[in-house]
Amino acid sequence: MLSVEDNTLITRVGPGTPMGSLMREYWLPGLLSSELPQPDGDPLRVMLLGEQLIAFRDSNGTVGLLQNSCPHRGASLFFGRNEECGLRCVYHGWKFDAAGTCVDMPNEPAESNFKHKVRALAYPCLERGGIVWVYMGPRSSPPPLPDLEANMLPEGEWSVNATQRECNWLQALEGDIDTSHFGFLHMGAQKPEAQQEGTFSHYALADRAPKYEVVDTDGGVMYGAYRDGRPGEDYWRVAQFILPFYTMPPQGVLGRKVIARCWVPMDDQHIFFVTMSPRRGMPRPPGGQGQGFGSRLLPNSTDWFGRFRLQANAANDYEIDREVQRRNEGTNGYTGINGIGLQDQAVTESMGPVYDRSHEHLGTSDSMIIRVRRRLLDAARALGDGGAIPPGVDTPAVYQVRAGGTFLPKGVDWVQATQNLRAAFVEHPDLDPAVSGPLTG
Repeated sequence: MLSVEDNTLITRVGPGTPMGSLMREYWLPGLLSSELPQPDGDPLRVMLLGEQLIAFRDSNGTVGLLQNSCPHRGASLFFGRNEECGLRCVYHGWKFDAAGTCVDMPNEPAESNFKHKVRALAYPCLERGGIVWVYMGPRSSPPPLPDLEANMLPEGEWSVNATQRECNWLQALEGDIDTSHFGFLHMGAQKPEAQQEGTFSHYALADRAPKYEVVDTDGGVMYGAYRDGRPGEDYWRVAQFILPFYTMPPQGVLGRKVIARCWVPMDDQHIFFVTMSPRRGMPRPPGGQGQGFGSRLLPNSTDWFGRFRLQANAANDYEIDREVQRRNEGTNGYTGINGIGLQDQAVTESMGPVYDRSHEHLGTSDSMIIRVRRRLLDAARALGDGGAIPPGVDTPAVYQVRAGGTFLPKGVDWVQATQNLRAAFVEHPDLDPAVSGPLTG
């Protein structure tokens, strides 16, 4: 369990906090490109790491992200006019470009040079793969973007989905690196005999208490969870955590699965959860259905937390169906909650906005969670104490990894045996995706 002090350090992300300072060293997925669909369109309220910011796409298509309060008298720039390559505050007409430069101050005399002395706080933005990346750190020249394979696919071949969760970023992320809950929360009603023998699905249900090995990586932490598989083999589920908040879950076939999940803190009690993946077949329907949430999104509103909220939520008990739960059949039968993503949402939000981890009782199945927390705490303290550059900031190649399932001979060194399969940007056409089965694909 974490001490009260460590729990506070690891969960708070606002300006000046150790974890917030750590995250500001990295480029962050701040919003989706689709949220700013056209030049000179409506400004957008964005909450990111506890800061209230205003995003806009200027006349040239460049994205700007400025402080909410106009530097003049503090009026919100959300009400500004997005026109002629700048955002103009409607209070007195001061206008700022995407870099925060004051380009017009019409209520000052024409001979005044005051506009050259005023700037709005602006964070650099880059767009790639449907994501508006934001750098909020101290460097005048930002580090490179992370080499996330799922965010570097050719145009037309990538997909992004976003959902908001109303809880602390870490308790949501930790659900993604906890492999043992899969056999209960998501598949508690499923029977191994109903799955084809020889598939991942069969072995995942036949043994719901896998053994674990956890290792540090250059960018974060990796686990291998293993149980008996085909004769003479073990079934391994390999997953990744990469600082500061990326996960690659073990569903699918290792070597073929390309995915990145981002657990971006909006503040201490809300997260912007983004999934990046290849586009498969037809476009996914709106509302998070492509992530298995089983619930459409509410219409976005313009308030600070009005984006990507689910229709099924805490206010309606995530639309739990107790009769389905009593029957205990199918993929929703164990919980009565419709969809894997929504099941995760329900349990992580049910812990409260910020769970006090000093009350936990962790077991061997929580070894990955324990190691990830330690990695985060160590990185935050090393940065604060001596300015140590956090893992991955200047080495984008540490993100060039994959996750997934595989069969390995018993007793083999799993780290060495999976090295090539874990490498991003490598094709493995010989691997059969059907081996995963319907439940672990």
